[in-house]
Amino acid sequence: MEMSLTQEKKQSNALPMVIVAGLFFILGFATWLNGSLMPYLQQILQLTPFQASLILFSFYIAVTFTALPSAAIIRKVGYKNGMALGMGTMMIAGLLFIPAAKTQIFPLFLLAQLVMGAGQTLLQTAVNPYVVRIGPEESAAARISIMGILNKGAGVVAPIVFTALILSGFSGTVGTELSQIQIDAMADKLILPYLGMALFIGILGFAVKKSPLPELASEAEEGEADHKGQLKEALSHPNLALGVVALFLYVAVEVIAGDTIGAFALALGVENYSVMTSYTMGCMVLGYILGIALIPRFISQQKALMVSAVLGLALSFGVIFGDNNSFAIANSLSFILGGAQLPDTLILIAFLGLANAIVWPAVFPLALSGVGKLTSVGSALLVMGISGGAFGPLFWSLVSGTSGQAIDLQSGYVVMLPCYLFILFYAVKGCKMKSWK
Repeated sequence: MEMSLTQEKKQSNALPMVIVAGLFFILGFATWLNGSLMPYLQQILQLTPFQASLILFSFYIAVTFTALPSAAIIRKVGYKNGMALGMGTMMIAGLLFIPAAKTQIFPLFLLAQLVMGAGQTLLQTAVNPYVVRIGPEESAAARISIMGILNKGAGVVAPIVFTALILSGFSGTVGTELSQIQIDAMADKLILPYLGMALFIGILGFAVKKSPLPELASEAEEGEADHKGQLKEALSHPNLALGVVALFLYVAVEVIAGDTIGAFALALGVENYSVMTSYTMGCMVLGYILGIALIPRFISQQKALMVSAVLGLALSFGVIFGDNNSFAIANSLSFILGGAQLPDTLILIAFLGLANAIVWPAVFPLALSGVGKLTSVGSALLVMGISGGAFGPLFWSLVSGTSGQAIDLQSGYVVMLPCYLFILFYAVKGCKMKSWK
C-alpha cells in the first residue's frame, strides 16, 4: 500500500522532487516547441495570422475540456498513474504529427495539438499539487520557481533543437515564395524529431509508473463529496476563483510573449525567427532564479506579483509604441546577443518573460491557500487557466488583422494591457479575499 506524503513527513523529498523536475522539463519542451512550430507552419502552409493562431488555440483549448475530467481521473487512479496516463496521451499526440506532416493537412496538425494539450493537462493537474504540498506553504512559490526554471529552461532548448533538426538547410527562405518541393522537404523534416519525442515520452511515462514516487492523500481517501458540491465549494473561495481568472489572463500574455514573437520576427524579416522563443524563455529563467533568491526571504509572494504586473504593463506599452527600426537595445546588449541585430520591440517582448516568470509561482499557492481537502479540484480549476493560452494569441491575431504586416501585428499586443491590470488587482486585493461579502 502506497504511503501518503502527509503521513510520512520524515521521508526524504529528494527523489520525488527529482522525478517531478524531469516532468516539468518534458512539459516545457513540448509546450514551447509551439513558438517555433507556429511560424514554421505559417511559412510552409501559407497561413494567415488568424489561421496560425489556431495552432496555439487547439493546444491550449484542450485544457478547458479536460481539466476537470483530469481531476476525476486522478481521484480514481492516483497522482502517479495520472502522470503516466498524461505522458501516454502526449506520446500519441507526437505520433499524430507524422501523418500530419506527410499529408500537410492543416486540421491534422490541429488534432495533434489538441491531443497534446489534453495529455499536458492531465500531467499538469497531477504534478502541480506535488510541488505545492511537498513542503511549507509559505515557500511554495520558491519550489514552483525551481520547477519553472526547468520548464522554461526547456523552452530555451526546444527552439534551438527545433531549428537545428528541422530548419537546417533552409536558410534564405524567409520572405520568399516556396516551391512545392521546398514545402515537402520542410514538412518531412518534422517526422523524425516528433517520432523520437513520442518514443522518449512514452518510455519516461512507463518509468514514472514503475518509480517509487509516493502518493499524495486524495479527496477520495478523505471522504469525497459529490463533484458538483466540490466545485461549488471550491468557487466559494474568492482567492481561488479570482486566481483562476488571474492565471487565465497570465497564460494569455505568457503565450503571446513566448509563441507569437517568432511570427512577429518572421514578419520583420528576421531569418532566425524559429529561435526567438528562446529569448523569452531565457528571460523567464532569469525571473525564476530571482524568485528563488528573493521569495520569501526578501519579498513576499504577493509583493512579487505586484512588481511583475507593473513591469508587464510598462513593457507592453514599450512593445505597442516602440520603433521596429530601432536597434538601440540590441546594440547595448550585443555582448549577450552575440551581435544579433534585433529590433527593440522584439527584445521588449522577450523581456516580458522576466515580468511573467513569478506570476504562476505566486498565484498558484495564493489561490490554493485555505482550500484544504479541495486541493485537487482547486488545482484542476487553476490548471484550466492554461486555456488562456488559446485565447491570448487568438485575440492578438484578431486585433492584428489579416495583412500579416509587422506594424499590424505590433498593434495586436494591446490585448496584453487589460490582462496585466487584472493581475495587478489580484496582487493588491483579490488574493486576500476570503469571502464574497
